[in-house]
Order: sequence, then C-alpha cells, then structure tokens
Amino acid sequence: MERAGKILAKIKNSDTISPQDLAHAAWGATVGKRIAAKASPKALVRGSLIIEVEDTVWQKQLFHLRFDILAKLTSVIGSGIVTNLEFRIATPRRPPQVAQSHREIAPPDEADGIEDPVLRILYRQSRKRASA
Repeated sequence: MERAGKILAKIKNSDTISPQDLAHAAWGATVGKRIAAKASPKALVRGSLIIEVEDTVWQKQLFHLRFDILAKLTSVIGSGIVTNLEFRIATPRRPPQVAQSHREIAPPDEADGIEDPVLRILYRQSRKRASA
C-alpha cells in the first residue's frame, strides 16, 4: 500500500487526472482486493464517493467501516477530495444472451396444437407426403 500511496501522491499533484479518477484509482489500494471485488466506486458527487456493493450484507458491513475506510482513503489521496462514503446496492444485470436472427425464429406450426406426440408426428409426416 505504501507504493500505491506514493504513486497516487505524485499523481494528485498533477492536473492531468480528475479527482474522481484519483478516488477510483485509490479505492483498490485502500480497501484491498477482497473488498474491491465486492464493492466498486461509481461516482464522486460533491465530495461523496458512491460505492456499488453486491447486496445488503456488504452494504451494512461497509457502512459500519466507513470511517476507517475514509481515514485510509484520505491518507492515500489527501484531504478535501473525498469527504463521505455512500454505499448503494448495485442493480442486477441481465446475463449475456444469444442473438437470434429472423430466420431462426420459425412461424408457429399448427401441428404443435396436437397434444398426443405420436399423432403429432403422423400429422407432420402426412403433410410432408401431401406436399411432395
């Protein structure tokens, strides 16, 4: 953490990086890998760093540790940038889905209305013979 603190101290003195980017970069060095995997910074709004967490358990636990985390964060990036921590539950994301083309979607078949599977197969076979 000392190396990250030294690097961030050099970066914060330059005007090339915004306070929000500085707070985002310091988050992982401040809380560690395990917490950073479950909670990630999303925005810096008027000195309040908004952190998205997985669920209410993480939200409550980190809320109780907010003063310790804020003190460490202030020691890494300096005072005045982050004055408060706000923990929010992340919105659940839909998993990736397979794209379907228009040709893959078949029109509804009238044979699907037949409940008996044997009769359904016989109906489809007779329809093929009649169209051939």
